[in-house]
Amino acid sequence: MQKITPCLWFDSNAEEAVKFYTSIFKKSKIRKIARYTEEGYEIHGRPAGTVMTIEFELKGQTFTALNGGPVFKFNEAISFQVHCRTQEEIDHYWDKLSQGGDKNAQQCGWLKDKYGVSWQIVPTVLPKMLLDKDTRKSERVMQALLQMRKLDITRLKQAYGEK
Repeated sequence: MQKITPCLWFDSNAEEAVKFYTSIFKKSKIRKIARYTEEGYEIHGRPAGTVMTIEFELKGQTFTALNGGPVFKFNEAISFQVHCRTQEEIDHYWDKLSQGGDKNAQQCGWLKDKYGVSWQIVPTVLPKMLLDKDTRKSERVMQALLQMRKLDITRLKQAYGEK
């Protein structure tokens, strides 16, 4: 069992969101669905049988989604990083996760999906570039990075000095 499991609080559309996420990531699945019962109705206000929590998996990482009501909203203080080896992967996750969301309010590979969850779509080569001992290289990469919304591996490599 995973030691730490992120729990995502939705108003009432957790099931819709989980189906959306599991359709985007390969090797993903819905594991368990717990439903509200009549017990506690005076507190939760949900009709018996509606989804309370969903345990799901994205690429081996377990998450829980909760239909908890309109009390809390997502913000950029928490985001999920998706590490990508190729531009094709970056394009795939960026395009899919940003459908109906806000991909223009962010920069440096960040986007907000249609449920308000923030994601960072990041090439795996980026940390090496930013941590290079040659500060001129890392500064050029940072300058290029700050100009991008969706990250472009070719442009980052050009800034780094690779062909």
